Amino acid sequence: MTDTKHPGNNAKAGATNPGTGPKAGRREWLALGILILPTLIVSMDMTVTYLALPVLSAALKPTSTELLWITDIFGFLEAGLLIVMGSLGDRIGLRKLLLSGASAFTAASILAAFSPSAFWLIVARGGMGIAGASLLPTVLSLIRQLFHDDRQRTFAMGLYTTCFSAGTMLGPVVGGFLLDHFWWGSVFLIPVPLILLLLVAAPFLLPEFKHPSVKGIDPGSAALLITAILPVVYGLKQVAQNGLAVLPVLLMIGGAALAIAFVVRQRRIDNPLIDLRLFQSARFNAAITALFIVLFSWSGIFLFIGQYFQSVVGLNSFSAGLWMLPAATGSILLCMLAPLGLKVFSRGTLMAAGLCTLAVGIAALCFLGTSSLYLAAAAGILLSGGCGLVVTLGIDLVVAAAPPEKAGAAAGLSETSTGFGGSFGIAILGSIWIASYRHSMRTGIGGKLSGLNGNLSGAAAEEARNTIGGAIKQATVLHDHRLALFAKEAFIRGLHLTAAVCAVLVLATALLVAMQFRQSPSSGSRT
Repeated sequence: MTDTKHPGNNAKAGATNPGTGPKAGRREWLALGILILPTLIVSMDMTVTYLALPVLSAALKPTSTELLWITDIFGFLEAGLLIVMGSLGDRIGLRKLLLSGASAFTAASILAAFSPSAFWLIVARGGMGIAGASLLPTVLSLIRQLFHDDRQRTFAMGLYTTCFSAGTMLGPVVGGFLLDHFWWGSVFLIPVPLILLLLVAAPFLLPEFKHPSVKGIDPGSAALLITAILPVVYGLKQVAQNGLAVLPVLLMIGGAALAIAFVVRQRRIDNPLIDLRLFQSARFNAAITALFIVLFSWSGIFLFIGQYFQSVVGLNSFSAGLWMLPAATGSILLCMLAPLGLKVFSRGTLMAAGLCTLAVGIAALCFLGTSSLYLAAAAGILLSGGCGLVVTLGIDLVVAAAPPEKAGAAAGLSETSTGFGGSFGIAILGSIWIASYRHSMRTGIGGKLSGLNGNLSGAAAEEARNTIGGAIKQATVLHDHRLALFAKEAFIRGLHLTAAVCAVLVLATALLVAMQFRQSPSSGSRT
Protein backbone atom coordinates (compact mmCIF):
# COMPACT_ATOMS: atom_id res chain seq x y z
CA MET A 1 0.00 0.00 0.00
CA THR A 2 1.19 3.48 -0.85
CA ASP A 3 1.25 4.97 2.63
CA THR A 4 2.68 8.40 3.44
CA LYS A 5 2.02 8.15 7.16
CA HIS A 6 4.35 9.82 9.58
CA PRO A 7 7.18 7.58 10.78
CA GLY A 8 5.84 7.98 14.29
CA ASN A 9 2.95 5.71 13.34
CA ASN A 10 5.07 2.65 13.91
CA ALA A 11 6.87 3.90 16.95
CA LYS A 12 4.78 1.67 19.12
CA ALA A 13 4.62 -1.23 16.72
CA GLY A 14 6.03 -3.51 19.34
CA ALA A 15 3.37 -2.59 21.88
CA THR A 16 0.76 -4.98 20.56
CA ASN A 17 -1.43 -7.63 22.09
CA PRO A 18 -2.56 -10.89 20.53
CA GLY A 19 -5.04 -10.14 17.76
CA THR A 20 -4.16 -6.43 17.58
CA GLY A 21 -1.95 -4.26 15.39
CA PRO A 22 0.46 -1.42 16.07
CA LYS A 23 -0.72 1.39 18.33
CA ALA A 24 -1.65 4.73 16.82
CA GLY A 25 0.39 7.82 17.67
CA ARG A 26 -0.35 11.51 18.05
CA ARG A 27 -0.58 12.13 14.31
CA GLU A 28 -3.35 9.57 13.90
CA TRP A 29 -5.42 11.08 16.71
CA LEU A 30 -5.03 14.55 15.21
CA ALA A 31 -6.13 13.11 11.88
CA LEU A 32 -9.20 11.64 13.59
CA GLY A 33 -10.07 15.12 14.85
CA ILE A 34 -10.14 16.30 11.23
CA LEU A 35 -12.28 13.33 10.16
CA ILE A 36 -14.94 14.37 12.67
CA LEU A 37 -15.74 17.41 10.50
CA PRO A 38 -17.34 15.65 7.50
CA THR A 39 -19.23 13.42 9.94
CA LEU A 40 -20.79 16.49 11.57
CA ILE A 41 -21.48 18.03 8.17
CA VAL A 42 -23.56 15.14 6.88
CA SER A 43 -25.42 14.44 10.14
CA MET A 44 -26.36 18.10 10.70
CA ASP A 45 -27.55 18.44 7.13
CA MET A 46 -29.92 15.50 7.63
CA THR A 47 -31.94 17.42 10.22
CA VAL A 48 -31.80 21.10 9.24
CA THR A 49 -33.56 20.69 5.90
CA TYR A 50 -36.81 19.51 7.46
CA LEU A 51 -36.65 22.41 9.89
CA ALA A 52 -36.33 24.92 7.03
CA LEU A 53 -39.18 23.49 4.94
CA PRO A 54 -41.96 25.87 6.10
CA VAL A 55 -39.80 28.97 5.52
CA LEU A 56 -38.34 27.94 2.18
CA SER A 57 -41.80 26.82 1.02
CA ALA A 58 -43.10 30.33 1.66
CA ALA A 59 -40.11 31.87 -0.13
CA LEU A 60 -39.78 29.61 -3.19
CA LYS A 61 -43.40 28.40 -3.43
CA PRO A 62 -42.55 24.88 -4.64
CA THR A 63 -45.23 22.53 -5.91
CA SER A 64 -45.99 19.45 -3.81
CA THR A 65 -43.83 17.36 -6.15
CA GLU A 66 -40.94 19.83 -5.95
CA LEU A 67 -41.19 19.91 -2.16
CA LEU A 68 -40.99 16.12 -2.12
CA TRP A 69 -37.81 16.16 -4.20
CA ILE A 70 -36.24 18.91 -2.07
CA THR A 71 -36.50 16.63 0.96
CA ASP A 72 -35.77 13.31 -0.73
CA ILE A 73 -33.18 13.81 -3.45
CA PHE A 74 -30.22 14.11 -1.04
CA GLY A 75 -30.81 10.72 0.59
CA PHE A 76 -31.96 9.22 -2.71
CA LEU A 77 -28.72 9.90 -4.57
CA GLU A 78 -26.50 9.36 -1.51
CA ALA A 79 -27.90 5.85 -0.92
CA GLY A 80 -27.41 4.89 -4.55
CA LEU A 81 -23.76 5.92 -4.67
CA LEU A 82 -22.31 4.94 -1.26
CA ILE A 83 -20.73 1.64 -2.32
CA VAL A 84 -19.50 2.99 -5.66
CA MET A 85 -17.93 6.02 -3.98
CA GLY A 86 -16.33 3.81 -1.32
CA SER A 87 -14.79 1.64 -4.03
CA LEU A 88 -13.66 4.74 -5.93
CA GLY A 89 -11.72 5.88 -2.87
CA ASP A 90 -9.89 2.53 -2.79
CA ARG A 91 -8.83 3.16 -6.41
CA ILE A 92 -7.94 6.85 -6.63
CA GLY A 93 -6.85 7.51 -3.03
CA LEU A 94 -8.91 8.11 0.09
CA ARG A 95 -7.64 11.59 0.90
CA LYS A 96 -8.10 12.72 -2.69
CA LEU A 97 -11.72 11.55 -2.74
CA LEU A 98 -12.43 13.10 0.68
CA LEU A 99 -11.14 16.51 -0.37
CA SER A 100 -12.86 16.34 -3.77
CA GLY A 101 -16.16 15.37 -2.16
CA ALA A 102 -15.84 18.08 0.47
CA SER A 103 -15.15 20.72 -2.19
CA ALA A 104 -18.16 19.60 -4.23
CA PHE A 105 -20.33 19.61 -1.09
CA THR A 106 -19.28 23.22 -0.41
CA ALA A 107 -20.16 24.36 -3.91
CA ALA A 108 -23.53 22.59 -3.80
CA SER A 109 -24.28 24.04 -0.33
CA ILE A 110 -23.63 27.59 -1.55
CA LEU A 111 -25.87 26.98 -4.57
CA ALA A 112 -28.60 25.68 -2.24
CA ALA A 113 -28.33 28.72 0.02
CA PHE A 114 -28.77 31.17 -2.85
CA SER A 115 -31.12 29.14 -5.04
CA PRO A 116 -33.50 31.47 -6.92
CA SER A 117 -36.15 28.78 -7.42
CA ALA A 118 -37.26 25.37 -6.22
CA PHE A 119 -35.72 23.79 -9.33
CA TRP A 120 -32.24 25.07 -8.50
CA LEU A 121 -32.63 24.02 -4.86
CA ILE A 122 -33.43 20.48 -6.04
CA VAL A 123 -30.34 20.55 -8.30
CA ALA A 124 -28.21 21.78 -5.39
CA ARG A 125 -29.56 19.16 -2.98
CA GLY A 126 -28.87 16.49 -5.58
CA GLY A 127 -25.27 17.71 -5.84
CA MET A 128 -24.99 17.60 -2.05
CA GLY A 129 -26.25 14.01 -2.08
CA ILE A 130 -23.70 12.91 -4.68
CA ALA A 131 -20.87 14.64 -2.82
CA GLY A 132 -22.14 13.38 0.54
CA ALA A 133 -21.92 9.79 -0.72
CA SER A 134 -18.16 10.21 -0.94
CA LEU A 135 -17.70 11.54 2.61
CA LEU A 136 -18.90 8.96 5.16
CA PRO A 137 -17.46 5.81 3.46
CA THR A 138 -14.15 7.62 3.03
CA VAL A 139 -14.09 8.70 6.67
CA LEU A 140 -14.75 5.13 7.84
CA SER A 141 -12.14 3.75 5.47
CA LEU A 142 -9.55 6.27 6.67
CA ILE A 143 -10.24 5.31 10.29
CA ARG A 144 -9.68 1.68 9.27
CA GLN A 145 -6.34 2.62 7.71
CA LEU A 146 -5.18 4.87 10.56
CA PHE A 147 -6.00 2.60 13.52
CA HIS A 148 -4.71 -0.97 13.43
CA ASP A 149 -5.05 -1.76 17.13
CA ASP A 150 -8.48 -3.33 17.67
CA ARG A 151 -9.40 -1.37 20.80
CA GLN A 152 -8.10 1.94 19.47
CA ARG A 153 -10.01 1.43 16.22
CA THR A 154 -13.21 0.61 18.09
CA PHE A 155 -12.75 3.74 20.21
CA ALA A 156 -12.26 5.77 17.01
CA MET A 157 -15.43 4.25 15.55
CA GLY A 158 -17.22 5.12 18.79
CA LEU A 159 -16.12 8.71 18.41
CA TYR A 160 -17.36 8.65 14.80
CA THR A 161 -20.85 7.47 15.80
CA THR A 162 -20.85 9.86 18.76
CA CYS A 163 -20.17 12.81 16.49
CA PHE A 164 -22.86 11.62 14.10
CA SER A 165 -25.37 11.56 16.96
CA ALA A 166 -24.17 14.96 18.18
CA GLY A 167 -24.59 16.37 14.68
CA THR A 168 -28.21 15.25 14.46
CA MET A 169 -28.78 16.93 17.84
CA LEU A 170 -26.95 20.15 16.94
CA GLY A 171 -28.60 20.50 13.53
CA PRO A 172 -32.03 21.66 14.75
CA VAL A 173 -30.49 23.91 17.43
CA VAL A 174 -28.12 25.73 15.06
CA GLY A 175 -30.64 25.68 12.24
CA GLY A 176 -33.39 27.08 14.46
CA PHE A 177 -31.14 29.96 15.54
CA LEU A 178 -30.24 30.80 11.94
CA LEU A 179 -33.85 30.66 10.77
CA ASP A 180 -34.86 33.02 13.58
CA HIS A 181 -32.19 35.59 12.66
CA PHE A 182 -31.40 35.13 8.94
CA TRP A 183 -33.01 33.97 5.68
CA TRP A 184 -33.88 30.33 4.95
CA GLY A 185 -30.75 29.71 2.86
CA SER A 186 -28.48 30.32 5.84
CA VAL A 187 -29.06 26.76 7.10
CA PHE A 188 -27.34 25.39 4.00
CA LEU A 189 -24.21 27.42 4.80
CA ILE A 190 -23.61 25.60 8.09
CA PRO A 191 -21.19 23.11 6.45
CA VAL A 192 -19.07 25.76 4.71
CA PRO A 193 -16.77 26.83 7.60
CA LEU A 194 -16.33 23.21 8.70
CA ILE A 195 -15.39 22.15 5.17
CA LEU A 196 -12.96 25.04 4.78
CA LEU A 197 -11.20 23.92 7.96
CA LEU A 198 -11.09 20.36 6.60
CA LEU A 199 -9.63 21.51 3.26
CA VAL A 200 -6.90 23.49 5.00
CA ALA A 201 -5.90 20.92 7.62
CA ALA A 202 -6.38 17.59 5.83
CA PRO A 203 -3.38 17.85 3.45
CA PHE A 204 -1.09 18.25 6.49
CA LEU A 205 -2.65 15.72 8.86
CA LEU A 206 -4.17 13.04 6.64
CA PRO A 207 -1.84 10.70 4.76
CA GLU A 208 -2.89 9.35 1.38
CA PHE A 209 -3.93 5.71 1.18
CA LYS A 210 -3.97 3.99 -2.18
CA HIS A 211 -3.13 0.38 -2.93
CA PRO A 212 -1.04 0.20 -6.12
CA SER A 213 -2.44 -3.20 -7.13
CA VAL A 214 -6.11 -2.18 -7.01
CA LYS A 215 -7.59 -1.99 -10.49
CA GLY A 216 -10.14 0.51 -11.76
CA ILE A 217 -13.85 0.20 -11.13
CA ASP A 218 -15.75 -2.16 -13.42
CA PRO A 219 -18.25 0.13 -15.22
CA GLY A 220 -20.80 -2.65 -15.66
CA SER A 221 -20.81 -3.44 -11.94
CA ALA A 222 -21.14 0.24 -11.00
CA ALA A 223 -24.02 0.75 -13.46
CA LEU A 224 -25.85 -2.36 -12.26
CA LEU A 225 -25.46 -1.40 -8.60
CA ILE A 226 -26.66 2.18 -9.05
CA THR A 227 -29.63 1.16 -11.21
CA ALA A 228 -30.51 -1.54 -8.66
CA ILE A 229 -30.41 0.71 -5.59
CA LEU A 230 -32.07 3.87 -6.93
CA PRO A 231 -35.46 2.35 -7.90
CA VAL A 232 -35.64 0.45 -4.61
CA VAL A 233 -34.94 3.62 -2.59
CA TYR A 234 -37.43 5.63 -4.65
CA GLY A 235 -40.08 2.92 -4.33
CA LEU A 236 -39.60 2.75 -0.56
CA LYS A 237 -39.96 6.51 -0.21
CA GLN A 238 -43.15 6.46 -2.28
CA VAL A 239 -44.62 3.64 -0.18
CA ALA A 240 -43.70 5.48 3.04
CA GLN A 241 -45.40 8.66 1.86
CA ASN A 242 -48.38 7.39 -0.13
CA GLY A 243 -48.88 3.75 0.83
CA LEU A 244 -48.69 0.69 -1.41
CA ALA A 245 -49.20 1.29 -5.12
CA VAL A 246 -48.39 -0.58 -8.32
CA LEU A 247 -45.59 1.66 -9.61
CA PRO A 248 -43.36 1.72 -6.49
CA VAL A 249 -43.79 -2.04 -6.04
CA LEU A 250 -42.77 -2.64 -9.66
CA LEU A 251 -39.78 -0.36 -9.21
CA MET A 252 -38.64 -2.29 -6.14
CA ILE A 253 -39.08 -5.63 -7.93
CA GLY A 254 -37.07 -4.31 -10.88
CA GLY A 255 -34.36 -3.06 -8.54
CA ALA A 256 -34.21 -6.44 -6.81
CA ALA A 257 -33.80 -8.18 -10.20
CA LEU A 258 -30.92 -5.86 -11.08
CA ALA A 259 -29.37 -6.55 -7.66
CA ILE A 260 -29.39 -10.27 -8.44
CA ALA A 261 -27.70 -9.54 -11.79
CA PHE A 262 -25.11 -7.48 -9.92
CA VAL A 263 -24.31 -10.36 -7.55
CA VAL A 264 -23.99 -12.79 -10.48
CA ARG A 265 -21.57 -10.40 -12.18
CA GLN A 266 -19.47 -10.06 -9.01
CA ARG A 267 -19.02 -13.82 -8.93
CA ARG A 268 -17.82 -13.96 -12.54
CA ILE A 269 -15.39 -11.05 -12.87
CA ASP A 270 -11.82 -10.81 -11.58
CA ASN A 271 -12.22 -7.27 -10.24
CA PRO A 272 -15.52 -7.22 -8.30
CA LEU A 273 -16.90 -4.03 -6.81
CA ILE A 274 -17.82 -5.95 -3.63
CA ASP A 275 -15.80 -8.91 -2.38
CA LEU A 276 -18.57 -11.48 -1.86
CA ARG A 277 -16.23 -13.64 0.17
CA LEU A 278 -16.92 -11.28 3.08
CA PHE A 279 -20.40 -12.79 3.32
CA GLN A 280 -18.91 -16.20 4.08
CA SER A 281 -18.26 -14.96 7.62
CA ALA A 282 -21.14 -15.51 10.04
CA ARG A 283 -19.92 -12.57 12.18
CA PHE A 284 -19.86 -10.26 9.16
CA ASN A 285 -23.40 -11.29 8.17
CA ALA A 286 -24.60 -10.87 11.74
CA ALA A 287 -23.14 -7.35 11.88
CA ILE A 288 -24.72 -6.33 8.56
CA THR A 289 -28.08 -7.74 9.70
CA ALA A 290 -27.84 -5.95 13.06
CA LEU A 291 -27.00 -2.64 11.38
CA PHE A 292 -30.00 -3.01 9.07
CA ILE A 293 -32.43 -3.92 11.86
CA VAL A 294 -31.36 -1.22 14.35
CA LEU A 295 -31.78 1.53 11.74
CA PHE A 296 -35.00 -0.10 10.53
CA SER A 297 -36.33 0.08 14.10
CA TRP A 298 -34.89 3.42 15.16
CA SER A 299 -35.94 5.32 12.02
CA GLY A 300 -39.39 3.75 11.85
CA ILE A 301 -40.22 4.17 15.55
CA PHE A 302 -38.46 7.43 16.42
CA LEU A 303 -40.50 9.15 13.74
CA PHE A 304 -43.59 8.54 15.89
CA ILE A 305 -41.98 9.84 19.08
CA GLY A 306 -41.55 13.29 17.54
CA GLN A 307 -45.16 13.25 16.33
CA TYR A 308 -46.31 12.05 19.75
CA PHE A 309 -44.78 15.02 21.56
CA GLN A 310 -46.31 17.53 19.16
CA SER A 311 -49.60 16.06 17.87
CA VAL A 312 -50.69 14.01 20.89
CA VAL A 313 -49.24 15.85 23.89
CA GLY A 314 -49.53 19.23 22.16
CA LEU A 315 -46.00 20.60 22.63
CA ASN A 316 -44.59 23.19 20.22
CA SER A 317 -41.61 22.29 18.03
CA PHE A 318 -39.02 23.78 20.37
CA SER A 319 -40.39 22.06 23.48
CA ALA A 320 -40.67 18.76 21.60
CA GLY A 321 -37.03 19.13 20.57
CA LEU A 322 -36.00 19.64 24.18
CA TRP A 323 -37.83 16.48 25.24
CA MET A 324 -35.97 14.56 22.51
CA LEU A 325 -32.52 15.78 23.60
CA PRO A 326 -32.10 13.08 26.27
CA ALA A 327 -32.38 10.45 23.52
CA ALA A 328 -29.40 11.93 21.70
CA THR A 329 -27.52 12.04 25.00
CA GLY A 330 -28.22 8.34 25.52
CA SER A 331 -26.83 7.54 22.09
CA ILE A 332 -23.68 9.58 22.68
CA LEU A 333 -23.09 7.92 26.06
CA LEU A 334 -23.33 4.33 24.81
CA CYS A 335 -21.31 5.11 21.67
CA MET A 336 -18.46 6.23 23.92
CA LEU A 337 -18.86 3.33 26.35
CA ALA A 338 -18.78 0.67 23.62
CA PRO A 339 -14.95 0.45 23.41
CA LEU A 340 -14.70 0.21 27.20
CA GLY A 341 -17.25 -2.58 27.24
CA LEU A 342 -15.04 -4.68 24.96
CA LYS A 343 -12.50 -4.92 27.78
CA VAL A 344 -15.01 -6.97 29.76
CA PHE A 345 -17.48 -8.49 27.29
CA SER A 346 -17.25 -9.98 23.81
CA ARG A 347 -18.44 -8.02 20.80
CA GLY A 348 -21.32 -10.44 20.20
CA THR A 349 -22.52 -10.08 23.80
CA LEU A 350 -22.44 -6.28 23.61
CA MET A 351 -24.22 -6.16 20.25
CA ALA A 352 -26.93 -8.52 21.54
CA ALA A 353 -27.22 -6.34 24.68
CA GLY A 354 -27.59 -3.26 22.50
CA LEU A 355 -30.36 -4.92 20.52
CA CYS A 356 -32.11 -5.94 23.75
CA THR A 357 -31.84 -2.35 25.03
CA LEU A 358 -33.40 -1.15 21.80
CA ALA A 359 -36.17 -3.74 22.12
CA VAL A 360 -36.96 -2.68 25.70
CA GLY A 361 -37.22 0.96 24.59
CA ILE A 362 -39.58 0.00 21.77
CA ALA A 363 -41.65 -2.27 24.02
CA ALA A 364 -42.04 0.58 26.53
CA LEU A 365 -44.01 2.47 23.89
CA CYS A 366 -46.69 -0.23 24.11
CA PHE A 367 -47.64 1.31 27.49
CA LEU A 368 -47.77 4.90 26.24
CA GLY A 369 -50.84 7.00 27.05
CA THR A 370 -51.89 10.37 25.72
CA SER A 371 -49.79 12.26 28.28
CA SER A 372 -46.86 9.92 29.06
CA LEU A 373 -44.09 12.47 28.56
CA TYR A 374 -41.53 10.87 30.85
CA LEU A 375 -42.16 7.36 29.53
CA ALA A 376 -41.73 8.57 25.93
CA ALA A 377 -38.48 10.34 26.84
CA ALA A 378 -37.15 7.25 28.66
CA ALA A 379 -38.08 5.06 25.69
CA GLY A 380 -36.21 7.46 23.41
CA ILE A 381 -33.07 7.16 25.56
CA LEU A 382 -33.17 3.34 25.37
CA LEU A 383 -33.94 3.42 21.65
CA SER A 384 -31.07 5.72 20.75
CA GLY A 385 -28.65 4.22 23.27
CA GLY A 386 -29.16 0.67 22.01
CA CYS A 387 -28.93 1.86 18.43
CA GLY A 388 -25.69 3.76 19.10
CA LEU A 389 -24.05 0.77 20.78
CA VAL A 390 -24.88 -1.63 17.95
CA VAL A 391 -23.92 0.82 15.19
CA THR A 392 -20.54 1.56 16.79
CA LEU A 393 -19.59 -2.10 17.14
CA GLY A 394 -21.23 -3.23 13.90
CA ILE A 395 -19.63 -0.67 11.60
CA ASP A 396 -16.26 -1.32 13.24
CA LEU A 397 -16.56 -5.05 12.54
CA VAL A 398 -17.76 -4.62 8.93
CA VAL A 399 -15.03 -2.17 7.97
CA ALA A 400 -12.27 -4.11 9.75
CA ALA A 401 -13.38 -7.40 8.14
CA ALA A 402 -12.35 -6.24 4.67
CA PRO A 403 -8.70 -6.20 3.53
CA PRO A 404 -7.17 -2.70 3.61
CA GLU A 405 -7.47 -2.24 -0.15
CA LYS A 406 -11.23 -2.98 0.05
CA ALA A 407 -11.98 -0.89 3.14
CA GLY A 408 -13.79 1.81 1.16
CA ALA A 409 -16.19 -0.67 -0.44
CA ALA A 410 -16.86 -2.27 2.99
CA ALA A 411 -17.53 1.16 4.50
CA GLY A 412 -19.94 1.92 1.67
CA LEU A 413 -21.64 -1.42 2.29
CA SER A 414 -22.12 -0.65 6.00
CA GLU A 415 -23.55 2.79 5.23
CA THR A 416 -25.83 1.33 2.56
CA SER A 417 -27.08 -1.26 5.05
CA THR A 418 -28.00 1.42 7.58
CA GLY A 419 -29.51 3.63 4.88
CA PHE A 420 -31.69 0.83 3.55
CA GLY A 421 -32.65 -0.13 7.09
CA GLY A 422 -33.89 3.39 7.75
CA SER A 423 -35.85 3.55 4.49
CA PHE A 424 -37.44 0.13 4.99
CA GLY A 425 -38.29 0.98 8.61
CA ILE A 426 -40.11 4.18 7.70
CA ALA A 427 -41.96 2.44 4.85
CA ILE A 428 -42.94 -0.82 6.58
CA LEU A 429 -43.50 0.34 10.17
CA GLY A 430 -45.17 3.47 8.85
CA SER A 431 -47.52 1.32 6.77
CA ILE A 432 -48.45 -0.80 9.80
CA TRP A 433 -49.24 2.33 11.81
CA ILE A 434 -51.19 3.95 8.97
CA ALA A 435 -53.32 0.83 8.49
CA SER A 436 -54.15 0.72 12.21
CA TYR A 437 -54.81 4.48 12.45
CA ARG A 438 -57.07 4.53 9.39
CA HIS A 439 -59.02 1.51 10.62
CA SER A 440 -59.56 3.14 14.01
CA MET A 441 -60.59 6.46 12.48
CA ARG A 442 -62.88 4.83 9.93
CA THR A 443 -64.75 2.85 12.56
CA GLY A 444 -64.71 5.82 14.94
CA ILE A 445 -66.16 8.33 12.52
CA GLY A 446 -68.65 5.76 11.33
CA GLY A 447 -69.58 4.59 14.83
CA LYS A 448 -68.50 6.36 18.01
CA LEU A 449 -68.21 9.69 16.19
CA SER A 450 -71.28 9.22 14.01
CA GLY A 451 -72.58 12.59 15.07
CA LEU A 452 -69.84 14.23 13.08
CA ASN A 453 -70.93 12.69 9.80
CA GLY A 454 -73.19 15.56 8.96
CA ASN A 455 -70.48 18.12 9.60
CA LEU A 456 -67.55 16.36 7.96
CA SER A 457 -67.53 16.59 4.18
CA GLY A 458 -66.01 13.77 2.15
CA ALA A 459 -62.66 15.51 1.73
CA ALA A 460 -62.57 16.63 5.37
CA ALA A 461 -63.44 13.15 6.63
CA GLU A 462 -60.72 11.65 4.43
CA GLU A 463 -58.18 14.18 5.77
CA ALA A 464 -59.12 13.27 9.34
CA ARG A 465 -58.80 9.55 8.61
CA ASN A 466 -55.39 9.84 6.94
CA THR A 467 -53.30 11.77 9.48
CA ILE A 468 -53.59 12.91 13.06
CA GLY A 469 -52.66 16.41 11.95
CA GLY A 470 -55.62 16.42 9.58
CA ALA A 471 -57.94 15.17 12.33
CA ILE A 472 -56.82 17.88 14.76
CA LYS A 473 -57.26 20.50 12.04
CA GLN A 474 -60.82 19.36 11.36
CA ALA A 475 -61.55 19.21 15.10
CA THR A 476 -60.49 22.85 15.38
CA VAL A 477 -62.70 23.83 12.44
CA LEU A 478 -65.70 22.00 13.93
CA HIS A 479 -64.93 23.09 17.52
CA ASP A 480 -65.47 19.48 18.55
CA HIS A 481 -62.82 18.05 20.86
CA ARG A 482 -64.16 14.51 20.45
CA LEU A 483 -62.56 14.14 17.02
CA ALA A 484 -59.16 15.32 18.28
CA LEU A 485 -59.36 13.06 21.33
CA PHE A 486 -60.29 10.02 19.27
CA ALA A 487 -57.53 10.76 16.73
CA LYS A 488 -55.00 10.83 19.56
CA GLU A 489 -56.31 7.52 20.86
CA ALA A 490 -56.11 6.08 17.33
CA PHE A 491 -52.52 7.32 17.07
CA ILE A 492 -51.62 5.62 20.35
CA ARG A 493 -53.39 2.41 19.34
CA GLY A 494 -51.46 2.28 16.06
CA LEU A 495 -48.19 3.00 17.86
CA HIS A 496 -48.83 0.18 20.35
CA LEU A 497 -49.29 -2.32 17.50
CA THR A 498 -46.30 -1.05 15.52
CA ALA A 499 -44.03 -1.08 18.56
CA ALA A 500 -45.08 -4.61 19.52
CA VAL A 501 -44.27 -5.96 16.04
CA CYS A 502 -40.95 -4.11 15.95
CA ALA A 503 -39.89 -5.21 19.45
CA VAL A 504 -40.40 -8.88 18.54
CA LEU A 505 -38.31 -8.40 15.38
CA VAL A 506 -35.46 -6.77 17.31
CA LEU A 507 -35.45 -9.47 20.00
CA ALA A 508 -35.29 -12.15 17.28
CA THR A 509 -32.31 -10.32 15.77
CA ALA A 510 -30.61 -10.17 19.17
CA LEU A 511 -30.96 -13.95 19.47
CA LEU A 512 -29.61 -14.41 15.92
CA VAL A 513 -26.60 -12.18 16.58
CA ALA A 514 -25.77 -13.99 19.84
CA MET A 515 -25.95 -17.37 18.11
CA GLN A 516 -23.88 -16.29 15.10
CA PHE A 517 -21.10 -14.85 17.24
CA ARG A 518 -21.08 -17.91 19.50
CA GLN A 519 -20.84 -20.28 16.52
CA SER A 520 -18.10 -18.21 14.86
CA PRO A 521 -15.72 -17.08 17.63
CA SER A 522 -13.02 -14.58 16.75
CA SER A 523 -9.40 -15.40 17.07
CA GLY A 524 -7.39 -13.36 19.46
CA SER A 525 -9.00 -10.85 21.74
CA ARG A 526 -12.54 -10.22 22.80
CA THR A 527 -13.35 -8.29 19.65
